[in-house]
Amino acid sequence: MTGIWYVVGFAIAGVSFVLVTIAMAWLISHRNRGDEHKGLPYESGIDTYGDTHGRFGLSFYIYALLFVAFDIEVIFIYLWAIVFRDLLIGGFVSMLVFVSILLLGLAYAWRKGVLTWR
Repeated sequence: MTGIWYVVGFAIAGVSFVLVTIAMAWLISHRNRGDEHKGLPYESGIDTYGDTHGRFGLSFYIYALLFVAFDIEVIFIYLWAIVFRDLLIGGFVSMLVFVSILLLGLAYAWRKGVLTWR
């Protein structure tokens, strides 16, 4: 029965953390208090022209996601290489499976044309 009180306590703590964070953000957020220039975007002192909410191409996001994914995988492989001597053959085989899945995903993305810049 004690375990349920831990769950209830963590749920109350989580919900209160979210509500307090939202309340604090609302209190310190930007409000236009009479100055009309306060809410304008600042671009090196130059007034903006055109649409300031321009869209970026989808290829930028794809490259960013690929960078993040492969960056995390490089960190994982580096940490594996640090403890390589302590691992048995199972650690080596699991890394081979991991790298082969990565290469399979990269080959699939390459074949679909995701990596071509347009």
